[in-house]
Amino acid sequence: MTELSELRPKRKSVKRRMRREKRAAATRAKALSPTRIATLLAALPLLMCSTAIGVYIRTSPYPAEQALQHLVAMAGCEAAAKVGVFEVREGMPGYHLRNDPDGNGVACETRTIAAIPAQSVETVQASRDTAPNAGNTDRRQIGNSKFIKP
Repeated sequence: MTELSELRPKRKSVKRRMRREKRAAATRAKALSPTRIATLLAALPLLMCSTAIGVYIRTSPYPAEQALQHLVAMAGCEAAAKVGVFEVREGMPGYHLRNDPDGNGVACETRTIAAIPAQSVETVQASRDTAPNAGNTDRRQIGNSKFIKP
């Protein structure tokens, strides 16, 4: 009888250990599943962007709405127009040097070439050639994201 009572606790402990090992194996399989890992990796850029935007809004000298408009205007004039930023003067939220190709202090100007007084291309070219510093043009051109001098 003593032998039988000694065997019972061992059987229970073996069953408990087996259940614990099965649970651990299931938890490992769930944690290391390729779908879960891919989801976590895909969510990482979204988490980083939302954190960076939140930090920018909190540390910006502008109110939250204007800080977001300033941030969106950095992408270009089309994006700025979608959030309601038009013809921004230097020093105002939404002004970025890259959006001011003519360097006059007003970014994302809405005037078009048709609104500029009509001059023939030859007249403009001739005035540039007869200027005292014709070879040293200091106008800015739009490149990828920077302005380069020719």
